[in-house]
Amino acid sequence: MACRITELVLDCRDPERLAEFWCEVLGFVVLARDGDDIEIGPPEGFGGLQPTLVLSRTDEPKNGKLRLHFDVNSTDRDQEAELERLLAAGARPVDVGQTGEESWHVLADPEGNEFCLLRSRVS
Repeated sequence: MACRITELVLDCRDPERLAEFWCEVLGFVVLARDGDDIEIGPPEGFGGLQPTLVLSRTDEPKNGKLRLHFDVNSTDRDQEAELERLLAAGARPVDVGQTGEESWHVLADPEGNEFCLLRSRVS
């Protein structure tokens, strides 16, 4: 028997803003609210193949580069069109030491949490 990842928890200062951002990026919906925390996930809800994302309110500032980050791929457009969509949603480019030769883009969400937009398109 094995385990699988069902939720990822991201500490943040403004769960509402990040829920809005990540729902837009991932096509997720708000599944639950518990105090200041918000759980978002696929429209089918918790327990499917995709893990949900719990945005947990904290007053502690983000310090340095995240030790764990998200990689995302577009589902319905090429990488450049998806980059434009993510930037319009509030992502911003960040430099974490990349050379410029990478096939991915390093971005940050509205609170500065790094994630990468990869080149592949997935269904």
